[in-house]
Amino acid sequence: MSDYILGSHQPLAASYPLALVDLDGVAYKGHLPIEYAAESLVSARNSGLALVFVTNNASREPEDVAGQLTGLDIPTSPHEVMTAAQACARLLRSHVQPGAKVLVVGGAGLLTAVQAEGYTVVSSTDDEPDAVAQGFHPSLGWEHLAEGAYAVSRGAIHVASNLDLSLPTARGYAPGNGALVGAVQAATGVKPFSAGKPSPAMYDMALEKAGVSSALVVGDRLDTDLAGARAGGYHGLHVLTGVNSARDDILALPQERPHFIARDLRGLLETQPEVTRENEWFICNDARVRILDGALNIDSAGEPDELDIVRASCNAVWSFVDEGGEFDNTSIPHFSTL
Repeated sequence: MSDYILGSHQPLAASYPLALVDLDGVAYKGHLPIEYAAESLVSARNSGLALVFVTNNASREPEDVAGQLTGLDIPTSPHEVMTAAQACARLLRSHVQPGAKVLVVGGAGLLTAVQAEGYTVVSSTDDEPDAVAQGFHPSLGWEHLAEGAYAVSRGAIHVASNLDLSLPTARGYAPGNGALVGAVQAATGVKPFSAGKPSPAMYDMALEKAGVSSALVVGDRLDTDLAGARAGGYHGLHVLTGVNSARDDILALPQERPHFIARDLRGLLETQPEVTRENEWFICNDARVRILDGALNIDSAGEPDELDIVRASCNAVWSFVDEGGEFDNTSIPHFSTL
């Protein structure tokens, strides 16, 4: 079960040279802090863990992101930020040569990144752009999307910073870049290339920049953060402070499964309990679960931590469905503390 939930006898911060940390839903939510995030990240860094903040948000400059983190008591330099805008601009090189004309549909972060890669930024389809680079910005409107659609319809390569359908804010979840990219795709019938997670491109770029060969991916979304970890061959820590829940972990698709689960970023400073198997039982500390007649069966003896139940349940359910079993999703209990 080396590809399932793993254990670690030492804190995760001591097990990896670098952590690739998502922002929204992990380090903060919208413009609000997340409990334990600042002190956990600072402690992990002080213990020797290097940090790079990797975000699918392409609307902001690395300096702005670093400033926000620093204002939330997570001292950060722009060099510790990797944005989807930077990855999008780098991905353009796979399709058009530097110096080509690029229509940017997005914010200042994407504009700066595209210029930094040596492209000529234009503002109109009438300028005959060779490519369209699209990233999220709250000010984008119909005219911007229409301009992108006109250019793509005329043959311009379409590259998106990410395809996230939703964007976490302090008030809830709003339409993300994927929703806006979908409008251009619907109008043109052309599927865009994507640079953001779940592509591991940003992770690979961050490791190359840091000069290390391994890293721990830390995120709140299975379909982007953790899928990117799986796609790139990295271990992933899912923190339950954002989009996806513990129930989602148990039901995760193979390509989106985490290797570790924690309530929040304190998990970086903690050891991770191992999940073992004895006959049909999967055991994590005091938690014992099995699959009985296609349903999750939890041993009622003792008072195991709910997170240990989740860890054991992940390996039990994943093993069962990977062997072709049909799992009863309704058998997953409500976790009151997660």
